[in-house]
Amino acid sequence: MTNLRRSYWCECWTEDLTEQRRPALLASFDAYTAPQADRWVAVTLRTISPALDADASDDAWAWLYDGRIETRRALLRCEPCTVSVTHDTTRITWTIRPVTYLPLAHRTQLPPCAYEFRPGPGVSPLT
Repeated sequence: MTNLRRSYWCECWTEDLTEQRRPALLASFDAYTAPQADRWVAVTLRTISPALDADASDDAWAWLYDGRIETRRALLRCEPCTVSVTHDTTRITWTIRPVTYLPLAHRTQLPPCAYEFRPGPGVSPLT
């Protein structure tokens, strides 16, 4: 199959270190390139760094200045990457994994029965 697309699946998880609950998925993002994937983490870290405690902020900026280069290299080698900072009792972890996406059918390629769908009030029909 020639239409496979190599990309990166990115997630942001939070975990309360004082509780026995599982980590919670905060956000996810599908990036088309390694630079786009690590930029998603970088923009988020820059955005939240003023609100982080001193140690977490230092960790964030250390990754932004030094760790980001290694992350990009690993992604270009198709290796998964993780970036974490711990603020007070909360650990925030970003994961980036190389993936291969299968192409989806375009709307013009849907089977005829798809156009028989009758949405409820206030929902637009397929067009």
